[in-house]
Amino acid sequence: MIILIADSGSTKSDWIAIDEEGNELAKFSTIGFNPYFHSSNLVEKELSGHIELMNIALNVGKVFFYGAGSSSKEMCSVIEKGLSRVFTQAEIHVGHDLDGAAYSTWSGEPAITCILGTGSNSCFFDGMKVHEEVPSLAYILGDEGSGSWFGKRLLRAFFYKQLPQSIHDDFVNEFGFTVTDVNRKVYTEANPNVFLASFMKFIEKHRDAEIVKSWLQDGFGAFLDAHVACFKTHQEMPVHFIGSVAFHFAEDLKQACEKRGIQMGNLIKKPIEGLAKYHTECILK
Repeated sequence: MIILIADSGSTKSDWIAIDEEGNELAKFSTIGFNPYFHSSNLVEKELSGHIELMNIALNVGKVFFYGAGSSSKEMCSVIEKGLSRVFTQAEIHVGHDLDGAAYSTWSGEPAITCILGTGSNSCFFDGMKVHEEVPSLAYILGDEGSGSWFGKRLLRAFFYKQLPQSIHDDFVNEFGFTVTDVNRKVYTEANPNVFLASFMKFIEKHRDAEIVKSWLQDGFGAFLDAHVACFKTHQEMPVHFIGSVAFHFAEDLKQACEKRGIQMGNLIKKPIEGLAKYHTECILK
């Protein structure tokens, strides 16, 4: 029997196929599936067009999918329906990306685990149950310290003419977006959070600029104050971080943590490897 495990953000999904002993059989990647933006039909369509996944689909006995937006039974059912149409012989388990994050960083002691990628969130895992203290309010009201949060900062500064001239000119040369272009992509087109987060490479390119440094400290500080300090014992345990933003801006994140007496634990870009290990050792026994 093949066990398929997926970790999905809003931008990308990482998949790993293992056998019942935990041996890796294959790895795949697809677009990210978020039930707030994607339907069951889209999940089915995208996966059905993936040749490598379809080659093993009928041999998959269990699917463990952890995804952004899969935070309620209603939202999970959107993804579950799409998966069940593709993996027709499999038992499907759909959970929140916070669960996947907590499992992938588990090192045997209670800890807080944070996601800093396209979006942001946090949870506490005691080894038995994942606890969420405050909700994620997504890219409009929340997602502090995420790619979408920083993308909004960049766009506002550009259109309000607050960027240093060299960064302003580089933005024009690389993107050339007008206000109309941006408003259309944010307010009328699909996946606006992914569009906003797509500017992180540009932000990383200019990470040494004072204005960018201030954004990073503001964003990470806002995240830690809202999503880590909400746990009363947050200074007494490791705080793990997952996601591309945390990974690529680790030094800036570390500074924000040190200012608040927060002990950084594991820092990983992609949780898929840790998920395979956790399922083999703790769930598939």
